[in-house]
Amino acid sequence: MQEQTAIPANHKYSQFRGDPELKRAAANFYQREYGVTLDPDKEIAILGGSKIGLVELPFALLNPGDTMLLPDPGYPDYLSGVSLAQVKLELVTLREQDDFLPDYRTIKPEVVDAAKLMYLNYPNNPSGAVATPEFYQQTVNFAKTNHIGVVQDFAYGAIGFDGRKPVSFLQTPGAKEVGIEMNTFSKSYNMAGWRIGFAAGNADMIEAINLIQDHLFVSVFPAIQKAAITALNSDQQSVHELVALYEKRRNQFFKAARAIGWEPYPSGGSFYAWMPVPEGYTSESFADLLLDQAAVAVAPGNGFGKGGEGFVRVGLLIDEPRFTEACQRIAKLHLFD
Repeated sequence: MQEQTAIPANHKYSQFRGDPELKRAAANFYQREYGVTLDPDKEIAILGGSKIGLVELPFALLNPGDTMLLPDPGYPDYLSGVSLAQVKLELVTLREQDDFLPDYRTIKPEVVDAAKLMYLNYPNNPSGAVATPEFYQQTVNFAKTNHIGVVQDFAYGAIGFDGRKPVSFLQTPGAKEVGIEMNTFSKSYNMAGWRIGFAAGNADMIEAINLIQDHLFVSVFPAIQKAAITALNSDQQSVHELVALYEKRRNQFFKAARAIGWEPYPSGGSFYAWMPVPEGYTSESFADLLLDQAAVAVAPGNGFGKGGEGFVRVGLLIDEPRFTEACQRIAKLHLFD
């Protein structure tokens, strides 16, 4: 990045639809990592961060009054696109007994008939749940049968634990016929704040993204796009080391939590731990208690939707000894005796 910012040619507007070299790098990345073939010109869209793509998609694909499906619990910023595009929202509750995967059989038929777009997010924020190939095949079948577009938020796609690499939605036969996958550089490459990402998949959905972005943006600062190319074309060793660090932190936190009787949901990816709330507390009251009496900060699950009630989210973003210390402080409250 430092080298690229020193090049005068990078201090200008980028091509509106992004650097073609970055699109080729994204396509090569999918071929190398997932065995998925993508047309860089028609099946890749460059984004100023994946959040922009997720929020602008309802504008690009839906009309006011159309219906879309969102996971509950889920990433709160999905709701911004719903409100701004003036579309109707239907929530799909993710339950622990279903490994926090949607059970499409529980969605009311009239909701399915009305829905035109649905969002997924695996590895999942906030639960850390991961999707299976079988689930993605169910999703493709569900989407084809009911003419629903699928958007899989793959923000934590590189972060899988216990020797299991997260599956890409686009690896599923027929996935490109019904949907796209959103990718960010923030989580895998520690490029948070650089505002760079890309969407991959269905050509019609990609064209809709490009069309709305033609009017809203002039792509991303060229030097940042060059840095993203370097990241995608690298040997990914830094990514493997980062994943190993998060897994080490997860294991240490789980060990410390279990030592005080606090049993975690066995997250398989992302950099979060999804922890149950003890009996007699809500997510919010438990989070307040930990902050006030143990000086431990967690995110209440209901901040991610009603489906998150009964849990709190812990970020695996501090050194391992701090997790031990946090659990020792919580132990003094005798909540899990």
